[in-house]
Amino acid sequence: MRVKPALRVLAVLLALALVLAGCGGGDDEKSEPKADPSPTVPTGNVEVADGVTITEPGTELDFGAAATVAYEPNPRRGSVLSLAVSSVRQGRISDFAAYQVDAATKKSRPYYVRGVVKNVGPGDMSRVGVPLYAVSNSDTLIQPSTFNNTFTRCPSKPLPAGFVEGKSTAVCLVYLIPNGGTLTEVSYRPLQAYSPITWSGAIQPPVVVKKKAKSKRQQRN
Repeated sequence: MRVKPALRVLAVLLALALVLAGCGGGDDEKSEPKADPSPTVPTGNVEVADGVTITEPGTELDFGAAATVAYEPNPRRGSVLSLAVSSVRQGRISDFAAYQVDAATKKSRPYYVRGVVKNVGPGDMSRVGVPLYAVSNSDTLIQPSTFNNTFTRCPSKPLPAGFVEGKSTAVCLVYLIPNGGTLTEVSYRPLQAYSPITWSGAIQPPVVVKKKAKSKRQQRN
């Protein structure tokens, strides 16, 4: 009985990704708008301590490198976060065999993005979603999927409770790229006019599932 709500969550988030993919207009709007790096680093109302250097917009990083950003998900919440994308592995849609996925989801290609988030500012970021997006080969931003039960292969959850200054956590985020597309990079882009910070590198292939060898009795049958 508890599984059905989780299945609906998976389908809804993929549908949202498809909406994002269709936001463009004519031929001149097929690609995600490219903004020039801001002349000043955006910090909003977030307090940035002396000695903390915010990563410049437009910075391109390799997997394993960290960026420091002033993130303000809403006017009441904000802090300085250190974000690092450690690795990206392609999954298989069969990984979701326990879920009753819809036709659109079956055509998607899953990716598992692992990283580390640390709160280096004064704000409490408990239960805030990790502000990282997948960028597809069609130049579309895809938000991470979430589950209301545990997807053990890659939990894909918001930041934990009590995520205050000095706390850090390892994360694994699930991205479903529509229509069999591919993930090209991971992006931090809190605003449309903000030139994104991106991570790229070698993407690991799906895990090979070895079939169990048949017993002698099974072979005789």
